[in-house]
Order: sequence, then C-alpha cells, then structure tokens
Amino acid sequence: MTVRPWKIPESVLVVIHTPALDVLLIRRADADDFWQSVTGSRDLADEPLALTAAREVAEETGIDCREGSALASQLRDWQLQNVYEIYPRWRARYAPDVTHNTEHLFGLCVPDRLVPRLDAREHTAWQWLPYRAAADACFSPSNAEAILLLPQFAQ
Repeated sequence: MTVRPWKIPESVLVVIHTPALDVLLIRRADADDFWQSVTGSRDLADEPLALTAAREVAEETGIDCREGSALASQLRDWQLQNVYEIYPRWRARYAPDVTHNTEHLFGLCVPDRLVPRLDAREHTAWQWLPYRAAADACFSPSNAEAILLLPQFAQ
C-alpha cells in the first residue's frame, strides 16, 4: 500500500486575464458551484513558486507559460500572499495539525480569450468574464479580492 504524502500548505493562485481585463474562471469538479482561478499547492517544499504557478496553469488549463514558452514573460508574481483557514471539506489532505494555507498571488496575461483544455477530474467548465463579474462569481473571498486587484497589476 502506497502512503500518499500530505499536501504542502503553501499554494499559488494565478489570475489568468486578457489585456482587456477579462478573467478566466474554472469550475471545480468536486464542488459544482465553486468557480475559481487556477490554484494549486507546491509539490515540494523547495519548489520555486513561479514553477508551481506555471505547472498548475498547464495542468488545469493546458496553457503553457513555463520557462521558454511564448507566454513565460507574461506570468508575473504579484508579491502578495493570503493566509486563510483551509475549508474543512479539504482539510484531510493535510497533516492533522495543519489548519491554514499560505497562498501566493500571480497573474498571467494572455493575448485573447483562449479556450482552455480542462482535466475533467479537476474542473468541469470554464468561462471568461469581465474582472468585476469574475470576482462576483468566485466562491473564495481571497480569489475575489485578487481579481479586484487586477487593474493595479495588469499594466
């Protein structure tokens, strides 16, 4: 029997947007009413956050912003972080004493409303919305707040 390691309570949130400030939201497969930006945890404690962000974007949307790609220069670390309590429904993924996660904010500017390639095990739908409507549609307050910061970082 293989023992799966605990999730690392440090993650990235990547707001994917166009120059016109339209934002890509994806709907979680395990929570039908949860719309969100790309998010995911570090695989290793020393994994660089930009690598985590690029990996999660590729895994969740099929958009390549890894080093050497055409979009690599458009992935920006906003140098902001949120610390929040992990929702009880997902806390079993973490070590028993872990209750909070640190989330690092990134933005990815894409040239236009791209069609993402979703992994159906993780996400079931996608939509592009103007940034204020996208913030309203998010289930996570920290995700909504990050989207509302977009005009400051999209310059």
